Amino acid sequence: MTTKKPAYSILEQINLLKSRGMFFKDEIKARHFLSTISYYRLKGYWWDMQEDYEKHSFRTDSYFEDVVSRYNFDRHLRIILFDAIERIEIALRTKMIHHFALRYGGLWYLDSSLFSQKKLKDSSKTIHQKAIEDLKKEFLRSKEIFVLDHISRFPNKEPDAWKILEIASLGTLSKLFKNINPQVPEKSIIANEMGLNMHNELSSWLESITYVRNMVAHHSRMWSRNMVKKPIDHLNNPKHPWISNPLKEAQIKKPYLIISTMLYLCNQITPNHQIKQKLLSLFNANPSIPIYKLGFLNNWEKEPLWQ
Repeated sequence: MTTKKPAYSILEQINLLKSRGMFFKDEIKARHFLSTISYYRLKGYWWDMQEDYEKHSFRTDSYFEDVVSRYNFDRHLRIILFDAIERIEIALRTKMIHHFALRYGGLWYLDSSLFSQKKLKDSSKTIHQKAIEDLKKEFLRSKEIFVLDHISRFPNKEPDAWKILEIASLGTLSKLFKNINPQVPEKSIIANEMGLNMHNELSSWLESITYVRNMVAHHSRMWSRNMVKKPIDHLNNPKHPWISNPLKEAQIKKPYLIISTMLYLCNQITPNHQIKQKLLSLFNANPSIPIYKLGFLNNWEKEPLWQ
């Protein structure tokens, strides 16, 4: 029989943390934070402050205010990353619409000859067929004026790429791009215009950036998180400054590598962007935050990309 855990009031949450060794400089402010940011959301920011993970006891230098500082740092980090993701997503969408529509027409995304016919696992559908289904669902859900106009005026006509891809999610765009046959020249052209010499590098990066995009959109913790998706880190003759030294495992599995891919792409897409400056300013404004928990270690600031 499952034992139900009791729910705790805000005051009880504070007392529980204190009983485990956490200190509070201002309990009144702590009550406010715990009334607007849930205990379990904050838990991810104090996890490494524990000295005993079984008993959940804290080290002697553990302060609730440091947890809040980490949380706020992470929130500002996500805002900066969302700026970068927006630039990347819009550039990718624009290039896919432009290059393929010019060469293959407005309905190119429906042309199965341009795509791999690999099937989904345990399904008779191809990856391309599933991508088209997702595209159409996203299109029909949209309340954009141009979408409603198309549905009203042309109910039985497939929308052109410049309509349907304009509202496609980054995840759908990424899957569509990855599934394009490698022999199709426009795939390499787009990768090249995004600053990469190999389309498989761009596919790998887009998949990882989509993963982060979904985390950011749901306000999920970036702090000290292991990334499920790990982008290619060894580039084939990169066109712009990249990472010159071999990466440590922590740099690959933590956000550092994916953040670096975003910075690289933004350097190509919008050379005058402020993403790097905003990140460096955030780090400098929070000297007590151990950014190595994000994979920023091993003299990362001396890498050509981050100079």
